[in-house]
Amino acid sequence: MRQACTVPEPAESPSNPSPDDHPTAHPHLATLRRLQQSSGKLAAAAIARMDEQLSWYRAMPPENRSWIGLVAQAGIAAFTEWFRHPEAPQAISTDVFGTAPRELTRAITLRQTVEMVRTTIEVVEAAIDDVAAPGDEAVLREALLVYAREIAFATAQVYAQAAEARGAWDARLESLVVNAVLSGEADEGTLSRAAALGWDAPDHVCVVLGNAPDGDSELTVEAIRRASRYAKLQVLTGVLGSRLVVVAGGAADPLKAAKSLIGPFAAGPVVAGPVVDDLLAATGSAQAAAAGLRASAAWPDAPRPVLADDLLPERAMAGDPAARELLVEEIYRPLGQAGSALLETLSVYLEQASSLEGAARMLFVHPNTVRYRLRRVTDVTGWSPSDVRSAFTLRIALILGRLTDGGPHGRP
Repeated sequence: MRQACTVPEPAESPSNPSPDDHPTAHPHLATLRRLQQSSGKLAAAAIARMDEQLSWYRAMPPENRSWIGLVAQAGIAAFTEWFRHPEAPQAISTDVFGTAPRELTRAITLRQTVEMVRTTIEVVEAAIDDVAAPGDEAVLREALLVYAREIAFATAQVYAQAAEARGAWDARLESLVVNAVLSGEADEGTLSRAAALGWDAPDHVCVVLGNAPDGDSELTVEAIRRASRYAKLQVLTGVLGSRLVVVAGGAADPLKAAKSLIGPFAAGPVVAGPVVDDLLAATGSAQAAAAGLRASAAWPDAPRPVLADDLLPERAMAGDPAARELLVEEIYRPLGQAGSALLETLSVYLEQASSLEGAARMLFVHPNTVRYRLRRVTDVTGWSPSDVRSAFTLRIALILGRLTDGGPHGRP
């Protein structure tokens, strides 16, 4: 709420016209005229003091210093007009800060702006005894105090509006980046947008997908950011439909990254895609995580979070071509290259309900030979035939590999 000077203006009436119509009606006309005449000198003194006392001002490029000079001049001019009409509803933020481009709020911080305003107010306050007409010193000083409060509120409003606008723009930009990664449309433009958001190209990137909670998506995004700061991860995140998508950078272990970010996710599966080298390659991680999320219903007892690669058999049966190719190329092919005995032993072992003795009898070898070959299977593939979940994955890989190598009639 704007306050008036200690001596109010006379009310407008036929016998008492407004100062605009008859300037002589202003109760402090002499002070007003002297303030108008001194505004240029006061602005120059304010700039000189800033140059003397504020190191950040001296270090700024000439263009920004000139804009700050205009802001100081506008501030003193606005105070003069405010003193003329202390009760008029004036938009101080527009009068003062409207002279400078919006980019100035990026060039100088809120703290620096407060220092600039304080310096200008101090210069005007120091000149009150010279500017005010005899007897008006207290009136002008009180008017300056009230105006200083108003300009402080205006400064906060300008930066708050700039922060809101920048936040809304950044949110839209981030949503574009996340959507490009998820849809497979990431390109050099995506990298440029990510860099504008502060993404500094970390070496390890993975994508984590899950259900988005109900309610304000901005709160969810902010919760992810807090979790990422605690985990020392870079993130690009957004709520796309019912999904919460997090592109996490700086973590070589996708499962560890997913665990550190899992708090804001809604109930249900949370899937972490594999680690890739950079943001452009993150499309592969995102597609694997999305396929894992779709197929997760087939493994209701899956851990939370779960790796997309741990869902390879479910993804393959759900029709994910990338999962089928991985199972063939990373399990079936290496076993075939390691010798037909491994494929045969694994197949028989699985058919005999994971019985060493049963497999040994079918293969006419000693159980220790079967045991040795199964250890070789684990070494080659990374999946242990003695583990129920791994055995299931190995069985699906064998089936897909046989179908792939079975000729035209056997291909899926």
